[in-house]
Amino acid sequence: MEAEAAAATLNLECCLPVPSVQELAIQQPEAVPPRYIRDHVVGDHVITVNPSSDRVPLIDMNKLVDPDSQDAELRRLHSACKHWGLFQETDGSIVCMKLINHGAADESLRNMKKQAQEFFDLPLEEKKRWGQKPGSLEGYGQAFVISEEQKLDWNDMIFLRTLPHEIRKLDLWPEHPPKFRETLETYSEEMRKVATSLVRSMAMALELEAQEISDAYQEGLYEVRTTLYPPCPEPERVIGITQHADYSGITLLLECGNIPGLQVLKDGQWVTVIPVDGAIVANIGHIMEIMSNGIYKAPDHRAMVNRFKERRSITTFCFPSSSVKIGPAKEFTKSGTPPLYRTLTYAEYRHMFYNRRLDVPFIDMLKI
Repeated sequence: MEAEAAAATLNLECCLPVPSVQELAIQQPEAVPPRYIRDHVVGDHVITVNPSSDRVPLIDMNKLVDPDSQDAELRRLHSACKHWGLFQETDGSIVCMKLINHGAADESLRNMKKQAQEFFDLPLEEKKRWGQKPGSLEGYGQAFVISEEQKLDWNDMIFLRTLPHEIRKLDLWPEHPPKFRETLETYSEEMRKVATSLVRSMAMALELEAQEISDAYQEGLYEVRTTLYPPCPEPERVIGITQHADYSGITLLLECGNIPGLQVLKDGQWVTVIPVDGAIVANIGHIMEIMSNGIYKAPDHRAMVNRFKERRSITTFCFPSSSVKIGPAKEFTKSGTPPLYRTLTYAEYRHMFYNRRLDVPFIDMLKI
C-alpha cells in the first residue's frame, strides 16, 4: 500500500490527523506501536554514527563582513561548500555548516527556545486549538501524512509561515504561551537577517551578483517549524524525521539543548551533527543547488531520537522572493556550460513540490 501511494501523484499540502507522540511517550510504553517502526529504513544503509569526530565547519560571519578577514573567510566558506573535511567532499556538495557570530540576538534565540518549551508543555487540548486544518500543513500536528497505512515519524511539530506579514494565518498562531506570537515575529526577523547575510556571502564566494541575491531573500518567504522529539523506548527502531533534502534556498536550524539528533548522509553513512551552544546550523536547499547549477547540493538528512531525553529544535526555511525565477544563474551557463536544471517560476516550483510522487527525489524532477 505504501509503495502504491509513493508511485502516485499526491497532494502534499495537507496532512491527516495523527496521535500526539508526546502524549504517547508520557504513557511510558515498553515498546513502540507498529505504525512507528522503521526497521527496514534504519537498516537500509551501512551506518556509521560518529559523534566524537564532528568536524562540521564553523563559519564566523563576523569575518565574512570584516574587510581585513573577508577574503580568507570567503575562501573558507567556499571550501566548506565544496570540500567539507568530515565528509571528504569531492563532488561539489555542501552538506551543512555551523554559523558563529551570526548576528542574531542572543536574547531572541533564548526567548524562542523558551517559548518552544512552554508551548509543548501545554495540555494537549490547548495545543490542539492550533491544530492543522484540512488542506493545510500549517499549525500543530505532523507533515506529509497522506494515508492511514503510512509509517509515522516520532515527533510533534507546529509549522507556521511567518514572513512576509501578509502570508500569516494568525488563527493558527498560539495565544499561549502569552509571548509566543511576539517572540516568533522577532525571531523570524532575526533569521531573515542571518539568511540575507549568508546568501550574500555565498553569492560572493560563487562570484555572483551578491546584492541582487541578498535583496531576493530580504523580500523572501520564511517558514518556521518547531519540533519536539519525545523520548522513545526503542529509538533504534524509529525515525524522528524521515530522510529528505530541503526544498528551500537555505535552512537554518537552532538546537534547543545539547541532545544530538540531526544526521547527514554521506557515502552510505549517517554522521551526527553535534550541537554547539550559540551556533546555528545551516544547510543548502534545492533552490541554492539549482541556482549554483549543481556546484552546491542539498544534502539528505534526518532526525533520530533518544531513549531517555526529549529534543527540541527550531527550523527556519528561507526562500527568495516569489517574484524570483528558480533556475541556474546565467553566470554558470553563458560560457557554453549547459544548465543542469529547469527554470521555473516560484509558483511552478512550489506546485511541483507539493504535487508529486514520493518515490522520485524532488530534485530529479527538476533536472534537464
